[in-house]
Amino acid sequence: MKYGIHTLDDFDFRSKIVLCRLDLNSPFDAKSGHLKDISRIKAAIPTIKELTEKGARLVLLTHQGGDLEYHNFISTELHAKEITKLLGKEVKFIEDVCGPYAREAIKNLKDGEIILLENVRFMAEELTLFETKLKLSPEEQAKTQVVKKLAPLADIYVCDAFAAAHRDQPTLVAFEELLPSAMGRLFEKEYEVLTKIMTSPERPCIFVLGGAKVEDTFIMMPTVLSNKIADKILCSGLVAQIFMVASEIDIGKPSLDLLFSRKLDSYIGKAKEIWEKHSEKIILPQDYAFIVETRKEIDARHLPINHLIEDIGRKTISTYKDEISRARTIFLNGPPGVFEKPETELGTKEIWNHIARAKKFSVIGGGDSIAVANKYNLLDKFSYVCTGGGAMVRFLSGEELPVVRALKKAATRFKG
Repeated sequence: MKYGIHTLDDFDFRSKIVLCRLDLNSPFDAKSGHLKDISRIKAAIPTIKELTEKGARLVLLTHQGGDLEYHNFISTELHAKEITKLLGKEVKFIEDVCGPYAREAIKNLKDGEIILLENVRFMAEELTLFETKLKLSPEEQAKTQVVKKLAPLADIYVCDAFAAAHRDQPTLVAFEELLPSAMGRLFEKEYEVLTKIMTSPERPCIFVLGGAKVEDTFIMMPTVLSNKIADKILCSGLVAQIFMVASEIDIGKPSLDLLFSRKLDSYIGKAKEIWEKHSEKIILPQDYAFIVETRKEIDARHLPINHLIEDIGRKTISTYKDEISRARTIFLNGPPGVFEKPETELGTKEIWNHIARAKKFSVIGGGDSIAVANKYNLLDKFSYVCTGGGAMVRFLSGEELPVVRALKKAATRFKG
């Protein structure tokens, strides 16, 4: 047992039917019909391999895509093919979640065999609105169809979906009510790395925060500053622009309009509160880049400009690289600029490469951060790549995640 949760070391899996919940959610290219990035699938392979080598009759479950925005919302058939290639062992895709076809396939499994069920979000009880509107307890979720039909067939439940650990859905928190449960190797590693950052980082510890997912940053930032986890925070992207506006600096109409169009103006007040308490630990860009035919840069003191801010400037890049060189622990979440375009990728490219070469304890997390690392072939240069975005942020904010809570409860109820 580790952190009050059973691990794969605590159970005998031979000839046992194991329900293993993964997070294989991956970006999908509709034009080519292929998954654009399989980092999460690769990260799940060690747990899948270990369970099969231990003789488990393995049933894999995962979600794919966002059911609210209907983005990347596809079947998991492609995921079965990718796992098969990576594992060198057939993973049979079952076009069903918990109906007769799925249940029959589970009953017929032999030791070491693997099946992957259809996208669990094709089930009503796994939809985001079901979660957010009904707010059922884990005990109530154990009575949903997907759990009632699958749990009686299984001997053990394994959750290796740390990236979804902040979600409160039946396949994540309800099987623990009925089955002996453990965390997989990826879940265990992510928990361990983030706990190290939270409790005993080597110092100085800096957070490099950018990107467009402002909500995540403002969930995490108050805790890591108040609890003295981060010694400094280097801000960029829309996060930095919100802090500029909160400090009553006019960044220019195009950039301000973008913040308002994305309804990010609601974070201005929050940024002001954080700045008033912790301004000595927050570093904002000294200059910015924008495009007028070619890349141009402007000192932050000379704002506003009538062009969209799309990257940090060279002075800022130099300052941030100096701070990174002095750090011992680096947490990176979100690119400083529009890295998809050659004219505005300089800040991202320079910062990512500098951290990769720094040979410090470095952790990156979030989809965009991983996409950047893949673009520049740097993924193996960081100490750890966290598959979780929302889960990682909420963990660092000090919140006990629903899946962690469910696994701990199961550990007290079922012995290994």
